Amino acid sequence: MENNKFLDLSLVPKELKLILLIMNTENNENLRLNKNNLFTDIDWEYFLHLVIHHRVYPLIYTKLKTIQEKVIPPYVMNTLAFEYKSNTIKMLQFSGEMVQISELFNENKIRLLFLKGPVIAADIYGDISLRTSKDLDILIPSTDIQKAEEILYNLGYVREEEPDYNDWKWRNHHLTYNHPQKNTQIEIHWRLHPRPKKVPSFNKLWERKRESNLTRHPVYYLGKEDLFLYLIAHGSKHGWFRLRWLADIDLLVRKFSGVEKSNLQIKKYQQQHLGGQAKLFVGQALILASQLLNTPINKEIQAYTEKRHSKRVAQMSIFYIKEMAQINIPISEEELAKNHKNYFLTIKSNLKKSFLITGYRFVSKSNLEKLLFIIRLFYPRTADKTALKLPRPFHFLYFPLRPFFWIWRKTRKI
Repeated sequence: MENNKFLDLSLVPKELKLILLIMNTENNENLRLNKNNLFTDIDWEYFLHLVIHHRVYPLIYTKLKTIQEKVIPPYVMNTLAFEYKSNTIKMLQFSGEMVQISELFNENKIRLLFLKGPVIAADIYGDISLRTSKDLDILIPSTDIQKAEEILYNLGYVREEEPDYNDWKWRNHHLTYNHPQKNTQIEIHWRLHPRPKKVPSFNKLWERKRESNLTRHPVYYLGKEDLFLYLIAHGSKHGWFRLRWLADIDLLVRKFSGVEKSNLQIKKYQQQHLGGQAKLFVGQALILASQLLNTPINKEIQAYTEKRHSKRVAQMSIFYIKEMAQINIPISEEELAKNHKNYFLTIKSNLKKSFLITGYRFVSKSNLEKLLFIIRLFYPRTADKTALKLPRPFHFLYFPLRPFFWIWRKTRKI
């Protein structure tokens, strides 16, 4: 379909517009033919900052290296080449780590699904060197967390932060482990998203899993629709402040076969798990991808892009895409906080059935979800322990003190 442009990009710097143009140019010959017009009056230092921040340097480098003439300073290409090679080495290292983890978990009868990393790069881009990854994210059943942790400890990994309370499995949805010698990081997830949001059970995700052809040893990852919606939910939560996430969505939409079937799966997923937010998140992602990267939107999924709230949060994301990267233009903490609040309140305001707590709206699909959220509000947090250090035998006092800590932080704007 024709992608009607309605997002306001007037404040987007020309360096970022150039990056978007390079990313959505399918034929590199067009870049060569128009190089004199495209690459004039560019702040190349700022261009590099943006490319590295948005984690799209593998894509930019592979396209620019076909036209590297006098229009692009040599140090720009050298910097991009260095980042590209470093990322390739890192992704190869992750691939080896992925196989080792998969084999050990399999030997210990732990089912695991890789959420991101080399398998996702190979699936979406067809080449592990074209996507960056800072860690390996894996999903396992919550009953296997202790066994999985013991395996990582034996491999030399250490947990990033010890949980302060016995509710860590219920409050959180993942734990992070680092390997000091290998300089690698692994996140163990037991839920796709934190509570109280409903998520597919591990068994359901396992039924829809795919096997990667990247390695000889069986390595499993999310099914097509599950991966699509997981990446959309992740990008929306962070305001899409990295273009790499939109690049994922762009390529996934382009690769989707049987769009009608995929659309039905999305609707089913929306009804069972993400509720009213699914349409909002999908619409936002498709609007941004289509208008920034020229992603083709077929008529079967076009309806997602026509919702008023989807258009509004898509426009609000331009702030994050622009400002979070625009390091040479200072932005006050007050302005940033204001945009955060407006963004998340706009997302929540789309939900017709909601209830009000402390000034924020939350989905109210069931009384149980309400109860779970209220309970979470009164559970102590790390910030409470920082504000007042109590001996472990007196940690129970953090529960009645929790409301006072909250009021104290709000009054001090902590």
